[in-house]
Amino acid sequence: MLRKLAVLALAALASLAMPGAAHAFKLGIIAFQMSAETHARVANSAAEAAKKLGWQVQVLNSEGSLPKHAEQIEAMIQAKVDGLILAMGKPIEADAQFEAVKKAGIPLITAVAGTSPHSLFDIQVNDYVAGANTTMYLLSKMAYRGEILTARFEQNVASRIRGKILDVILSENPAVKVLGSHAMARTASWRDDVRNGMQALILQNKGKFQGIWASWDGQAWVIDDILREQGMKKGDIFMVSVDGGQESYRRIKDPASLFTATVAIPFETIGAKAVEAMDQIAVKKTPKDKVVNGPYMWVDAVLVDGSNVDQYLAK
Repeated sequence: MLRKLAVLALAALASLAMPGAAHAFKLGIIAFQMSAETHARVANSAAEAAKKLGWQVQVLNSEGSLPKHAEQIEAMIQAKVDGLILAMGKPIEADAQFEAVKKAGIPLITAVAGTSPHSLFDIQVNDYVAGANTTMYLLSKMAYRGEILTARFEQNVASRIRGKILDVILSENPAVKVLGSHAMARTASWRDDVRNGMQALILQNKGKFQGIWASWDGQAWVIDDILREQGMKKGDIFMVSVDGGQESYRRIKDPASLFTATVAIPFETIGAKAVEAMDQIAVKKTPKDKVVNGPYMWVDAVLVDGSNVDQYLAK
């Protein structure tokens, strides 16, 4: 099945090389899981920016499958794309494919994925800072005392870093205890994974916790729904996460939601910057060190809660 998908991807990419478009830059974009809003926001914004430059663009969705992710990268190599952008790609798990991309002479930029010796660089926010901001906000709301539940995701480098910062901060604040934690394991069916794991924790610890820490907003949405189904009201507990986006802002604004705050990452900016950098390096031949200093290009994030959410909600 995966081989068939790769062949279809090749066919789609080959169709871009039509007469009259022979000199157009061919950009491949692969999002690891388009059902996750953040992945889709990066991929879609990159595609939009590339099309404005007159480039030929093909967007693929790995649907949270590592084998499919590897197949799609190989398909892009076979299609001889001029550049490749991976939204939340997997540098470690797909190291062989990353190396093959580099050997093929295809410039590769990752977004919110972590760096690789085979890619140009990764674009993301500083997740050490984002993790500290969201955790300190939660603790301040709890007056640095009480019990919390956590929803983690160890397979993603950004989420994993945020969790490690949480642990460091908690080690210095012993009056805050973790009653239970769920580590998301499945990516293709992540909503069911989070719902099953967190619902069990919430039921086991009902009335005992004052806060919930989630490693990314998609988890927080699922948890918010569970809490509401159980009759909890805004203010009963505080819940924080990281990502941002209109769904998160609507929940923060919603008087029935328990989602308290998020550290908003500008995913659209990240996608656009990936294309801008690809244009400078691959098309205009600007030396990489003139575009970015080191293996990361950093963008800023901002904490959004009830005090400033109106600034970010779409009108």
